[in-house]
Amino acid sequence: MADLWFGVLGPLDMRAGGRKIPLHGPRQERALAALLLSAGHAVTVDRLIEVVWEEPPASARRQIQDLVSKLRRALAAAGAGGDVITTVRGGYQLRSGAGRLDATEFEELVASARDAEPAHAAAVLRQALALWRGDPLGGVDCPALAGDVRTLQEKRLAAWEEWAKLELAAGRHHEVTAELTALVERHPLRESLVASLMRAMTAAGRAADALDAYHRAREKLRDELGLDPGKELQTLYERILRAAEPGPLPEQPPPPVAASQLPMDAFGFVGRGGELSRLDGLLDHAALQPTAVAMAVVSGSAGVGKTVLVTHWAHRVRDRFPGGHLYVNLRGFDPGGSMVAPEEAVRGFLFALGVPPQGVPSGLDAQTALYRSLLAGRRMLIVLDNARDAGQVRPLLPGSPGCVVVVTSRDRLPALVAKEGAVSLPLDLPTSGEARELLARQLGDTRVAAEPDTVDELIARCGRLPLALAIAAARAAVRPGVPLAAIADDLREAPGVLDALDAGDPATRVRAVFSWSYRILGDEPARMFRALATHRGPRIGVAAAASLAGIPLRDARSLLERLAGAHLVTEDAPGRYAFHDLMRAYAGELAGLHDPPEERGAARRRLNDHYIHTAEQAGRLLDPHQDIPLDEPPAGVVAEEHRDQREALAWFAVEHAALLAAVEDAARSGLDAQAWRLAMALYDYLDLHSHLHDQVAVQTTGLEAARRLGDRAAQAHARRRLGWAFRRLDRHDDAHTHLRSALDLYEALGDERNRAHVHGNLCGVLERQGRYAEALVHAERAMELYTEAGLPAWQARALNAVGWLHGLLGDYDRALRHCGRALWMHEESGDRRGQAATWDSLGFAHHHLGSHQQAVVCFTRAIDLLRHLGDQYGQAETLLLLGDAHQAGGETGESLRAWREARDILVQLNHPDAGKALARLGRDLAPGR
Repeated sequence: MADLWFGVLGPLDMRAGGRKIPLHGPRQERALAALLLSAGHAVTVDRLIEVVWEEPPASARRQIQDLVSKLRRALAAAGAGGDVITTVRGGYQLRSGAGRLDATEFEELVASARDAEPAHAAAVLRQALALWRGDPLGGVDCPALAGDVRTLQEKRLAAWEEWAKLELAAGRHHEVTAELTALVERHPLRESLVASLMRAMTAAGRAADALDAYHRAREKLRDELGLDPGKELQTLYERILRAAEPGPLPEQPPPPVAASQLPMDAFGFVGRGGELSRLDGLLDHAALQPTAVAMAVVSGSAGVGKTVLVTHWAHRVRDRFPGGHLYVNLRGFDPGGSMVAPEEAVRGFLFALGVPPQGVPSGLDAQTALYRSLLAGRRMLIVLDNARDAGQVRPLLPGSPGCVVVVTSRDRLPALVAKEGAVSLPLDLPTSGEARELLARQLGDTRVAAEPDTVDELIARCGRLPLALAIAAARAAVRPGVPLAAIADDLREAPGVLDALDAGDPATRVRAVFSWSYRILGDEPARMFRALATHRGPRIGVAAAASLAGIPLRDARSLLERLAGAHLVTEDAPGRYAFHDLMRAYAGELAGLHDPPEERGAARRRLNDHYIHTAEQAGRLLDPHQDIPLDEPPAGVVAEEHRDQREALAWFAVEHAALLAAVEDAARSGLDAQAWRLAMALYDYLDLHSHLHDQVAVQTTGLEAARRLGDRAAQAHARRRLGWAFRRLDRHDDAHTHLRSALDLYEALGDERNRAHVHGNLCGVLERQGRYAEALVHAERAMELYTEAGLPAWQARALNAVGWLHGLLGDYDRALRHCGRALWMHEESGDRRGQAATWDSLGFAHHHLGSHQQAVVCFTRAIDLLRHLGDQYGQAETLLLLGDAHQAGGETGESLRAWREARDILVQLNHPDAGKALARLGRDLAPGR
């Protein structure tokens, strides 16, 4: 049965197997639109009549039956089956799940963005917005559907607004200004978009433009609605105006702001006045020697409040750092040992500073040099949280003045104080008065004042440790009718054996509080709590926890809710649970006491199997023609299943950090077979989203695991994937080394399919180097091997590569013949990715043969497919070529539109090819043209 797709986010469209199903007349279009907008629900005949006719004829009911019958016949003729539209009582229904509807995909992606990490949520929203092809139901003139159209438009605008806020929060104001300008031009009465544009312009040093944007919006609101701007916009305007008053704007805008990465300031911060004053003094300290970098080391025991203090202070002084704010949790004392390496931390900063993956050099020294060059001349605040030692910190220090660095650590880091001149700021326990103020903030002054002696006892038993006090306060807050004396009794009765585990560690003061929450758990929640110590990622989902414990999904969800209710874990996103590192360490201690090693090992294997089987199924959705083996998960493992590529991408985005940690943990635990298999399953996602340095790290771990196993096939797979990652990073020598090694291994194993894959990869490396004739040899060899192996989908991809290379070598007629045949093969196999690449190749050949209109048709088809696939970089590449074809055909306006869209995508991706789009735009807008 053909794959059905329906589109309402633009002109009404209906396709089966990628081929358009024609609609006959406006009445049929209106009827289909009504059914699609209520997909999965009944649409009454009366509603269909209202939609189809403004003044219905007497035979309207019969004509509705005829319209539905014709729609059914059209669907059946396209191979979609006859049950897509079903008859229900009083009307008709488009069967739920009968096909993909772009509006449903859009809403699912927007929902998944809410669950994604902030760093990935903007990208997920961008995927959702890329589904829109124009105005909803464009071309369908139907007053009865106007309300539905407005609802869709509102959802689109709400997604744009959320996207803009996320991008601005990440410091990408330069990148979003052009997009926001266009959005405000189209929606000038949308005050939230105007506010985001003003913020972006101000952050980019364009305060005058921001004020102009406000004036234009105010005039528009007054002219069309008779209203003044709302309070938020007025307040923003006044703040920008005040900031601009002291003097004229600089003639040149300041350098691009890197990012604003500070974590959220915790509500309820109290006390610490002396420490805040000393941190304020750090800014004055910087003035004593203007050539030096000012730095402080805030040290103290676990749970004493170092991160909370520094984060609160950083938010207080953030406006004094126009260059931006960088933050990283170095996890120096993570109980799982997964400390952030300096290389990983500096790469994260480089990405935040706008360096694309391809622009990050190899080697820590080169990365640090680039990082320091980018910081030169900027005034930035850099927070290095939870550092292990000076060696972890030094590569992250700027090399020139203007920046302020604050490091937090459980160690005093005397080496930084002695050599780098850091100011030492030891953080002690809060005073009893501050501890009382903290409890009052959480429980209310009245409740605290009513039982002063009990409050003193609670403070004493918590050792005045802020983390312990917060847990005790939360425990009391959810039991408002229970006297604090009863809470103290519970704590008094907590077993003391846990304190004896490490009597010299200041953190033992909190163990009694932890045990107080732990000991009231039943056996199953307690077992789940201990098992969670095995998980090394920053947070865990319900299915992963179910696999870890070897229990059904429903039971795992219930147990996690119990643990969250006891404040032993935190649900910081729907269905996502996190540990404080002290709590993880505590759970690990309990697991060591109560759970046999073989049981803990079995839990780790189940967790890894969960990630392996879910990632493999998701990876198959990203590219159905990849040779990813799918088998049933072992007993006790709950694998997640995704319906389509978009769900798969959203899952990978949410689980990104946990998946990377799982590969490392499997290798460190001696589970080498799981380590290389999971590394292989992550390949397509990391490649599609250009997480190239993560790709190198993961595939290197997989290769090392395969070597320990002595598994030559696994080594070959890892080397092939490493080779392609190095090609994407333009490290061509490394790419050739790994790909040649993979080719030798596959030849020794007699693996013809993967030999062909490697020849295709070598073709890509050589093409990138401009060695087209050599690349063609490998493309033809890949095609021969695929043909011999009976793999038509891959044969078609290789055939397209052959045609593309003939085009690069100037033989456009031969390119058309090869690519035309490849397209037919792709359509037969349903390979959309292959179809997109081949339409692009055909457009390239037509363009160079002077058939510019035919080239436009080909490029447009490729872009439509790439949008469905969520391949933003592919879209940008083809948009550049589309713009070239429009320009050659004399359509300057269309060429500019295509190049601008390409530019916006490439800037969003921080890709160096953005320069190609800017060069085209600059050339075409040059004087005299």
